[in-house]
Amino acid sequence: MKVNYISMQRLFYAFLLILITQGAIAQHYGNALGLRLGNSNFNRTVGMSYQHRVQKNLTLEGILQSDFSRNTTVHLLVERHRPILSKRLNYYYGTGLALGREESFFKNEQDKTITHTYGNGTFGVDFILGLEFTVVKTVLSLDYKPNVNLMGRSEFFRGQTGFTARMVLTKSKEQKRKQRQKAKARRKASGESFSDRFNSLFNTKN
Repeated sequence: MKVNYISMQRLFYAFLLILITQGAIAQHYGNALGLRLGNSNFNRTVGMSYQHRVQKNLTLEGILQSDFSRNTTVHLLVERHRPILSKRLNYYYGTGLALGREESFFKNEQDKTITHTYGNGTFGVDFILGLEFTVVKTVLSLDYKPNVNLMGRSEFFRGQTGFTARMVLTKSKEQKRKQRQKAKARRKASGESFSDRFNSLFNTKN
């Protein structure tokens, strides 16, 4: 047991060292697309996740998921990221909106029956808390995403855990470079149009 404990301890410290050294050269991703697997007390889902960085530590995430039976939902989330030890490892939290078609279970406490319906149009609010690790152009994340229903479902609250693997489409530096180029082009176009309008004021026809 002592040997196993020492081995585990060494592996743990080696893992920390890798995180710290990689953090020195790590790059934030600009956007990433991948597969999400969800699990709850009601069902298991498979879906797609697209994440887009809009600021340094702020992303938008869109999720489309389904159990290919009675539940299909779409989610749009705003997420704040905070680094842990390195830029590659971070936790994130956020909130957003959800809508879809879901099944519902209504419990009647008087006669001890459950009414099951499906095809209900639902709308609600999502919250999310997750842990994310980026390595070799791949973003791996584990999260808990509770949903508060506002319309269309009997259950007011449902919680879901999810595992997501995304491929980095654009690195942060590349994304920032493209944004600077677009901003420069807009400034140039705006400057030219202003110059043309300015000159036209003083242009006199003979």
